[in-house]
Amino acid sequence: MAFADNLKQLPGIAHLAGLQLLDAAGQVVAIIENKPGQTGSLSIYNHLGHIHGAITADAARKGLELYAEHADDAHQNPGKHPNIDRLLALAAGDIGTLRVKHIFATGE
Repeated sequence: MAFADNLKQLPGIAHLAGLQLLDAAGQVVAIIENKPGQTGSLSIYNHLGHIHGAITADAARKGLELYAEHADDAHQNPGKHPNIDRLLALAAGDIGTLRVKHIFATGE
């Protein structure tokens, strides 16, 4: 299935302003915001966090499936898709599990 079709199957993210990814020491390693260009990644990482409890190597492999054609592009163009590159590193065991901390929208 294509990336756009996969996103339609995921839970909504309107309640989120973004999320933080935390390493084992609790340090923020990345922030994914609910803004144009990042909403797809926010949807995928949010979903993976809910289903797997964290972004593990197994979660990363599932995430790469959800990114579909964009994961192929990331393989061919390292650095072009940092949120996919992170999943590739997790799936390869290059980095450890990341916790997801939600940043909820205030509704203002």
